[in-house]
Amino acid sequence: MMPPNNSFASTIPSRASTSAVLANGVMRLEGTLKLTTAILALAAGVYTYLGVRELLNGSPGMVLFAAVIYSVAVSVGIYAFWVFLMHFMPHVAFRSGRGLMFGCLLLGSLMIVAMSSWLNASALAGAAAIQQHLAITVQDYTRDLDTANTNAIAAQGLLPDIQLASSRFAKLADAERAGSLTGTSGSGTVVQLLTQMSAQLDGLGQQIQASDKRVSALYEQGSKNLAKMRELISDRGPIAARSDAFASESLALMGVIANLQQTSVAPAVKRAATSLSSSFIAPAAGGRTADLADRQTAVVGNVQSSIAAQATSLSDAADKILGMPKVEPIRFQTLSPAEAVLRYAGDFIPSWAGAISIDLMPAVLVLILCVVHAAIRREGLPAFSTSDMTAGELVAALQMAREVEEARQATRDHLKAEEVKAEIESAAAPAAVSDENITSLPSARHTK
Repeated sequence: MMPPNNSFASTIPSRASTSAVLANGVMRLEGTLKLTTAILALAAGVYTYLGVRELLNGSPGMVLFAAVIYSVAVSVGIYAFWVFLMHFMPHVAFRSGRGLMFGCLLLGSLMIVAMSSWLNASALAGAAAIQQHLAITVQDYTRDLDTANTNAIAAQGLLPDIQLASSRFAKLADAERAGSLTGTSGSGTVVQLLTQMSAQLDGLGQQIQASDKRVSALYEQGSKNLAKMRELISDRGPIAARSDAFASESLALMGVIANLQQTSVAPAVKRAATSLSSSFIAPAAGGRTADLADRQTAVVGNVQSSIAAQATSLSDAADKILGMPKVEPIRFQTLSPAEAVLRYAGDFIPSWAGAISIDLMPAVLVLILCVVHAAIRREGLPAFSTSDMTAGELVAALQMAREVEEARQATRDHLKAEEVKAEIESAAAPAAVSDENITSLPSARHTK
């Protein structure tokens, strides 16, 4: 007779052994957990010191003292917080207490990020963030310089029209000297008027040409400032010194941009156009005869109409140039590494991730401890608890217990029967052996 299968009972030793292994593992790793937490807290304190040092003002000794005190307080606080959680959180088994502990974990993590992680990010990526701030500022200044230069040289496009009008009036004056306009040669009223208009337009053209040279010189100076600023960005020196030199170059560049806006000759073109049309005074005809005077008056009227049309054209072109938006260059703002990291946080996500991970890495260890201790409790206790069982589950558990007990009793009965049988067989074996060794004696009858 084979003994009944008892798989349920056989799981009890295995579960107990698993619980013991987990408990021994936690005990062996307790020193490692504390050492790891201490090293992470120390690393957080060092980077916090590097970050907070850039935010403090005062004498070097005071800044050093304050930064050390703050970083030490951060390291102690982080270490104590995670050690407390490692000791208490895994052993809180009831649901409400576990929820409160997770709330404490979340609140403490937020406080650690607020007092340490952003300073760690400042230490890790502060110089790179300031360099990015300088690079973005250079892009803005480059755009402003180009816009100011474009506005300043926009009036240069009027130069061909002005020169063409001046040349046309000069040619009309030469033609009138030959008698082509009034029919009488000589340098009379019409010639003087045409020569005067040509001279005014030629002077305006020379003024535009002179401004072109000044605009070119200013733009070249601004380009040199931008080149120096780019060199400061790519340099390897201390970022604070480079930022100060960058600020000086930015002030010089702002002055260049302002001068470019004042160099534009568009206002002068506007004034000249207004002067041509509004201040025109038709000269009296100086012809020796009435017929010549009438012809001179007619030509002067035509010249006046031509001047008015030219003035209107120049005035409209000048209005378009003056209507361009003014350039208002931004003033460069010096940022500390912490401020730069916060402003450009989206561009330094890996640095933020590393800074936060240094502070919150022990949270993973706390969660691992919670899982391990939960497994220890689950493996070391019965599968069901009477406080959590329903009536049906309780009946099923009692029935299972009876079946287990019956199986154990059947096993004990079977073992006892086997033992009895073995004893009977062992007792019968010596009797059989003794019978075989007995020799029968001959009877007295046969001996006689």
